[in-house]
Amino acid sequence: MPASKTSYVCLPCRASYKQSYPGLHDRTRRCPRCRKPLIHAGSAFAAPKRRDTNAWRTLSVLLSAGVGFHKSCCGGPGFRPRTLREVRERKVYAQRTGVPFARALSYQVLP
Repeated sequence: MPASKTSYVCLPCRASYKQSYPGLHDRTRRCPRCRKPLIHAGSAFAAPKRRDTNAWRTLSVLLSAGVGFHKSCCGGPGFRPRTLREVRERKVYAQRTGVPFARALSYQVLP
């Protein structure tokens, strides 16, 4: 049976790479283009097109906040904002209510 793979992302290069899951003593993975560290995005990640700058900006906010694209027992990663407008709405909601920003980013409909 082949080893499972997960996605790693380089935000400056706007590139995604499928690699095997990290081991216990795995070294930092680096981008083959720019040699900067890759960010673990998760096994349910689907990269936007390289020329879609707004989608990559949204993705950088999500990954910087610690929101990944990991599969759960019942399906995919759940809701993730796709536009900067959705990110801004959730940021304002988090600031007003005191909900952690990472949790607010995963709300499909704001209460």
